[in-house]
Amino acid sequence: MENFNRLNDLYFKKLLGDKKRKNLTLSFLNGILNKDDENCFTDITFLDKDNEPLTLDGKLSKLDIRADLNDGTQVDIEVQVCPFKLMAERSLYYWSKMYSEQLEKGAEYKKLKKAIAINLLAFDYLEDEQDWHNIYNLLNVKSYNKLTDHIEIHFLELPKFTLKDMRKIRASEAWIAYFSGKYSKEELEEIAMTTPAIKEAVEFEDTFLQNKIERRAYEQREKAIRDYYSYMSAFKEEGLEQGLQEGITLGMKKANINTAINLLKLGVDVDTIVKGTGLSIQDVEALKIKIK
Repeated sequence: MENFNRLNDLYFKKLLGDKKRKNLTLSFLNGILNKDDENCFTDITFLDKDNEPLTLDGKLSKLDIRADLNDGTQVDIEVQVCPFKLMAERSLYYWSKMYSEQLEKGAEYKKLKKAIAINLLAFDYLEDEQDWHNIYNLLNVKSYNKLTDHIEIHFLELPKFTLKDMRKIRASEAWIAYFSGKYSKEELEEIAMTTPAIKEAVEFEDTFLQNKIERRAYEQREKAIRDYYSYMSAFKEEGLEQGLQEGITLGMKKANINTAINLLKLGVDVDTIVKGTGLSIQDVEALKIKIK
């Protein structure tokens, strides 16, 4: 399917949020978190957070995959397709819930494990950063020493991604190349030669699109997203037009007020000023009292 959107929330969750394909999720996480064969995550348990939209044209932008890794690390993967200015605040909020929910009442703090938030964004968000992958920790503002390794927040900005050398591709780059939609099936097949998980992802994609029910659900969600953008664009244009008209009206009123004040200072009667400026009698009378 041409122009297939791999960030579609229904598809993404079926690809990386299903225990039947947890090997793909582990490949994605180990790649993004830069794990090698010696310290890589070897197992994952998905936590059902019941974040599916209630209807196909409902909640469009947020996907939440929550999981525990084999060493107890908590991880949250979010996909955001619609631009959102408060992405940092929202990510921190969800990270804090993930971190705090580890402890039951009365439990000891030493039982807390590292929590990682990964935000996969279909838009540019970090204006001051040029790299497509940026990681944030809790640091001392003077020494830059890390306070704790328990907090880690990743932002992956797809528009900033460019594959530099397909022959030396890393697993993280292979996955971002796949999700970016910038590369053809032939190029993905070449990438799959170094990252077998991508080959499996492409094969699952073909199976997904051949399923009429799955494809229909995918198309309905894509239509809902297009409608969202269309509505937002229309509201923005209407708001700009209304704001321009209000600005013109306000400017004219200010000009008429200044004219009325000058005429009052010259001794012109109120009725003549009302006719000449369009202001109400009450407005002109109020100005008359004000300048006395």
